Amino acid sequence: MQRLALELIENNLDEQELILVGIEENGLVLAKNIRQLMKQSAAIQTELITLKLNKKKPEAVTLSKEMDFTDKVIVLIDDVTNSGKTLLYALKPFLNAHPRKIQTLVLVERTHTLYPITADYKGISLATTLQDHIYVEIDGDKVTGAYLK
Repeated sequence: MQRLALELIENNLDEQELILVGIEENGLVLAKNIRQLMKQSAAIQTELITLKLNKKKPEAVTLSKEMDFTDKVIVLIDDVTNSGKTLLYALKPFLNAHPRKIQTLVLVERTHTLYPITADYKGISLATTLQDHIYVEIDGDKVTGAYLK
């Protein structure tokens, strides 16, 4: 996660602020950890927002805070990309807002996405089968592990 935070900083050195959008639940924990690590290494301001959606039927997407995203840098954060569907639908609230850029960060990226989504920042990229499952363990506000089953 330290490397992910440093990559975010390095690729956004000219930015005054990043809006970190944690996809509930594990993505939000990851976003909180990334934000804390960024604070230790750089003076880039960060805003943390929670994004809620039903990952099986992502019809409604809600944000914990309404704000103007025009000309802002948004970083969508989730734990695992499986098909790319969650990240794709998580873009909905930002598409009409004209952000300067949208980046994606995941702890584990699987290499068989079904949607045209790839993570800009990934902790690890794994070649898996459709039958494999990645589990990210969370204990409170800490990521304690990621496992392939």
